[in-house]
Amino acid sequence: MRDLSSGTMGVEVDRGPRDVEITDVQTTMVDGNYPWTLVRVYTDAGVVGTGEAYWGAGVPELIERIKPFVVGENPLDIDRLYEHLIQKMSGEGSIEGVTVTAISGIEIALHDLAGKLLDVPAYQLLGGKYRDDVRVYCDLHTENEADPEACADEAERVVEELGYDAIKFDLDVPSGHEKDRANRHLRDPEIEHKVEIVEAVTERVGDRADVAFDCHWTFTGGSAKRLAAALEPYDIWWLEDPVPPENHDVQREVTRTTATTPIAAGENVYRKHGMRRLLEEQAIDIVAPDVPKVGGMRESRKIADLADLYYVPVAMHNVASPIGTMASAQVGAAIPNALAVEYHSYELGWWSDLVEGSVIEDGSITIPERPGLGLTLDLDAVAEHAVDGETVFDEA
Repeated sequence: MRDLSSGTMGVEVDRGPRDVEITDVQTTMVDGNYPWTLVRVYTDAGVVGTGEAYWGAGVPELIERIKPFVVGENPLDIDRLYEHLIQKMSGEGSIEGVTVTAISGIEIALHDLAGKLLDVPAYQLLGGKYRDDVRVYCDLHTENEADPEACADEAERVVEELGYDAIKFDLDVPSGHEKDRANRHLRDPEIEHKVEIVEAVTERVGDRADVAFDCHWTFTGGSAKRLAAALEPYDIWWLEDPVPPENHDVQREVTRTTATTPIAAGENVYRKHGMRRLLEEQAIDIVAPDVPKVGGMRESRKIADLADLYYVPVAMHNVASPIGTMASAQVGAAIPNALAVEYHSYELGWWSDLVEGSVIEDGSITIPERPGLGLTLDLDAVAEHAVDGETVFDEA
């Protein structure tokens, strides 16, 4: 275990992890394909934990607002601190939204910090490990996302050249047949165009890769049911977020209506409380929490446990830097019902430069045995890619 001894009045005393206190919380925004908000929690033992909050306006300001509620606290009390922050920030909307996101970034940093203090990987703090490697699914894009053959070409390239055996495409792309996109209604020619994309991609990759399709909460309940039914002849991994996230009754109806098309949702739902009805009423076939957004690592573990009661697998939505991605992978290692973790930055050449060592290899993440998240942030790379005007973290 890390030596936490220090001198007091000339006498050496042993300091265990229960004697460590949080001294500061800092954020830096990195200009990736999203404005990633990295979070660091500092202690009087000289040990620092690194986390990440889902991108979004106001998150760094909220973390600065939260900081007085954790300074002086013991970083090992992750669950208590999480609930403490939810309660302290209730007036600022800690039921859902960016306040939960801000708390999530601190919570992830606490897992990295606690793992370092206890000299164990973060997955051990979540109950241990089910798997050594966590599968990654790659979110793909093309210059012409409405062209079925262009999508099929990119799918084949990523599977063959980059080694992914799980991919996802957007399906809420213009078809040229729209009359009024604001009303969320899909006309038959629009559904036919989406079927053409699904058919082209799934036939091209065959059994070499699982393929999911994302709708980004775009359609009415009736249109979503018709689309899911039209996709039943095809072997798709899941159809994601076909209807807006607020009305769980409609989500349940869409899921129950389709015979064979799996329906996934959850990235725009917050905390285990937000997921409860979706799972209890079996309104989804696959739950898709976003770890740096939904409440953090332990909250994601609790969601996975609830999902497991209904035999629902977990496919973690993820648009994060290597920090948030590894946090999701650590959760994926520790839960029985993990399907995969999303990777959204395959076209960003410097994504992996933010940390020392590799994260994704051959379409999966090998879970490191190093303490905490197992990653070391490259502060020079952070400075190079920081959002203009951002102050880079202090050293440990």
